[in-house]
Amino acid sequence: MRMPVHVTRLTTATALAAAFAVPAVAAAPASAAKKTTITMSGSTSMYPLVTALTKKYSSLNSKVSFRVAQGGSDKGITDASKGRVTIGNSSRDPRSDDPKGSNFYRVAKDAVCLITNPANKLANGLTQKQVQDIFSGKIRSWSDIPGAQQTGTISLQARNEASGTLDAFENLFMGGASLSSTAARLGSNGLIQAAVKRDPAAIGFVSIEFTEGVSAASYQGVTCTTANAKSGAYKGTRSFWMVTKGAPKGETARFVNWVRTSSAARKIVVAQKAVPLK
Repeated sequence: MRMPVHVTRLTTATALAAAFAVPAVAAAPASAAKKTTITMSGSTSMYPLVTALTKKYSSLNSKVSFRVAQGGSDKGITDASKGRVTIGNSSRDPRSDDPKGSNFYRVAKDAVCLITNPANKLANGLTQKQVQDIFSGKIRSWSDIPGAQQTGTISLQARNEASGTLDAFENLFMGGASLSSTAARLGSNGLIQAAVKRDPAAIGFVSIEFTEGVSAASYQGVTCTTANAKSGAYKGTRSFWMVTKGAPKGETARFVNWVRTSSAARKIVVAQKAVPLK
C-alpha cells in the first residue's frame, strides 16, 4: 500500500536518530522526574502483545507506567491524533484519510488466520477464490466446500468497521469482493474466536494469537503459522504499528525505540506469535 506523505518512515539510521533522539532505557538517570504514564488504545489484535511489552518495560524502567485500552485500530489512531492517548495501536496500514500529523511506527508483523470450529476442520484448506465466495455470500453451504466436515449453512463471523483486522482481511484475502451483509460484525478478535468455538458452522478471521481452541485453515496451500508468515510463504500477513501525534518525545520515544530495537522486546514479540522486524 502506498504510504501517505504525512506518515513517518523510519528506513535509515538518520531517520531513526531524528525520531528517537533520546537516551536508551538503561541510560535513564535514577533521579529522573516524576513518573510518566503512557496511555494507549486501539487494536484488539495487538492487545496481548502490547500488554506483554508494557509489563516488561515497566519492570525495566520504574519511572514509567502504562494504561492500555482496546477499541479497534481506527479508535487508536483517532485517539492519538486528538491527544486522548499517547500511543494508538493499529493493525492496519496507514491510509491517506488518516488524521494529519499521525506518525506510524512499524513494530512487528502478524498473520491473519482463517478459523473454523474444531468439528469442521477444512482438510483441503481454502483458496483465495473460495474465501472470496464464502465471505461475499456467493457460497452459502459447507457442502460446497471440498474437505469440510459440515454440510449446513455457513455462519460468517467478521469484524466491525473500526477494525484493522477487517481492513487487512479485505486487502489480503477479498481482492475487491464485498463482505456479505449476512456476516455478524463483532468488536474484537476474542469475540470472533469465541463465536467460532461454539458454532460448528462458523468461519471467521483473527490474528494468529487468537487461534487457541479453533482450527486454523491453510490458505493457498500454506498453513497459518508464524514461521510461514516470517518466511513470506503465508500471504495473509500484515504489520502492527504504534501511532503518535507528531514525533514521539521523552519517555514515549524511548519506549517506542525499545519496542522496535531491543532484544528483550524481540523475545516478547516471538513469544506472542508475531514476527519481529528483523
